[in-house]
Amino acid sequence: MLKTKDIIDEFDPRIRLVSKDVTFPLDDKTKKVIADSIEMLRLSQIEEYSKKYDLRPGMGLSLIQLGITKRIFVIVYEYEEGKFETYTVINPKILSESEEKIYVSEGEGCLSVNRPVEGIVPRSARISVEYYDIDGNKINTRFREELAIVFQHEYDHLNGILFCDRIDKKNPFKYKDVYRGI
Repeated sequence: MLKTKDIIDEFDPRIRLVSKDVTFPLDDKTKKVIADSIEMLRLSQIEEYSKKYDLRPGMGLSLIQLGITKRIFVIVYEYEEGKFETYTVINPKILSESEEKIYVSEGEGCLSVNRPVEGIVPRSARISVEYYDIDGNKINTRFREELAIVFQHEYDHLNGILFCDRIDKKNPFKYKDVYRGI
């Protein structure tokens, strides 16, 4: 089982690498890493297991956060108490973004950033995306609000970008009155 300690942090130079496109079919090792990542994220969002396994709660994980330079990330979204939607996202592209910008009111976080970071991370409220699932099927869909934020956060990881890079250094709360907090 993956643990929080298996995730590389912001000071590891590998977190800044740009991930490479994946070819299909996926090998068994990659499929196992994906399954382990999904399991860890799901358990991290259930308080009992989060404490039991010492997991920091998270909704998304890019393989680069495990030191693997493949354009893959997973999202585990708890849409109702104990009920999860899972997305395996391979070779993603953002096709379009809304003009409306939003941000996480309590502040964005990251399993690779082990410190509090204050400031607003502007994100598109809605995005249209294309990606492949674990079997190589092309998916075209739209994400809104929270899922759009998580998708953009993980997409940034594939390009070596951390959420804190998107915060205005001189005025971290610059957009508080311009963009909508969720």
